[in-house]
Amino acid sequence: MTDLSAFSLAGKTVLVTGANTGIGQGIALGIGRAGGKVIGVGRSDMDETAALLAGLGAEFVAVKADLGSTAAAQAMFDAAWEQHGPIDGLVNNAGIIKRVDAVDFTEADWDQVMDINLKTMFFLCQSLGKRAMAAGRTGKIVNISSMLSFQGGIRVASYTASKSGVLGITRLLANEWAAKGINVNSIAPGYIETNNTEALRADPDRSAAILGRIPAGRWGAPSDIGDAAVFLLSQASNYMHGAVIPVDGGWLAR
Repeated sequence: MTDLSAFSLAGKTVLVTGANTGIGQGIALGIGRAGGKVIGVGRSDMDETAALLAGLGAEFVAVKADLGSTAAAQAMFDAAWEQHGPIDGLVNNAGIIKRVDAVDFTEADWDQVMDINLKTMFFLCQSLGKRAMAAGRTGKIVNISSMLSFQGGIRVASYTASKSGVLGITRLLANEWAAKGINVNSIAPGYIETNNTEALRADPDRSAAILGRIPAGRWGAPSDIGDAAVFLLSQASNYMHGAVIPVDGGWLAR
């Protein structure tokens, strides 16, 4: 019998937020294909994700949670660890975006995005860190950042702020936890075909401008992000800490 591939997630349990659609669903399917068990978290039903994972013969647990509340998110994580864990990996994918001119941006537009994209992301990382360290276990955290972790963008002030923060917190936690056996890294998706980019793809001028800058000449697919997540969740990335992997069709190379 040969050893498992360094990219295998067999025997591993990974919690993925926002697993009902888009990038989160792509990540969940990637984990399932690699042999891992997925705990999918979201505010809406995950029937489609569940059916796709069942088709792969992968184990899937659906958990509903309000990730706009830090307390609710932490309680969800603790319950998931007790009922379905221990949890080996965490993918902080859930996120929202508000598109408004900066001069018209409201405090509500700011707070709602920052609470989900950055505040809850940090405290879920903290939850895994506490649990793993207390149990003497290793762990893998993958935070989903963005091209706007590097660039300013337009009309998305709170999203840009939150995703810049995601990358900063990824690096901070890597500094604190690398020696404790917890890997914290990030994926920065480029322009992926998801609900969040539907408005951009529906705008002929914006869509053409975006495609014209992507060397690969296409929008990304959720599976492109899923495969990168499997790498960062597997033992193949054991010596990676505080790294960010752009999966962007070459966008940042331009």
